[in-house]
This record gives sequence, structure tokens and C-alpha cells, in this order.
Amino acid sequence: METLKIDIQSEQEKKVLLAFLDSLNYHYRTDSDDYILTDEQIKKMVDRKADFLSGKTTSRPWSEIKQRYEGV
Repeated sequence: METLKIDIQSEQEKKVLLAFLDSLNYHYRTDSDDYILTDEQIKKMVDRKADFLSGKTTSRPWSEIKQRYEGV
């Protein structure tokens, strides 16, 4: 598989290109596809942040996490 990155200049260009890819039954994904969260995922993130800020959970330094997974 090879990745092709295209810089799209306008929404009209994007619509035309995606319509063309769809007409050929090409599989593709856009950068924005990687960051779409469901309502449930957003709620979980908000709840976890609230738990952290209220002291119900803790965090660890990145150096500790990195050390645990070195060599994996």
C-alpha cells in the first residue's frame, strides 16, 4: 500500500475529488477521520478529567511510564 497526500485548496476541490474517488470505489481516509470522537467517548474524557481535577485519580510522570515500556 502506498500513501498519497494531496493538499486541497477549497471545499469545492474536496467535494470533486471525493466524488471521483467514490465513483471508482477507492478506499480513503481524511486527516479529520482520525480525530472524530463519539458522544460516549467525549463524555468519558470529560468524566475522567473531572475525576482527575477532583483528586479521584492520579497521574504518573512520563519518565516512569517510558521506563516501564522500554524494550517492549
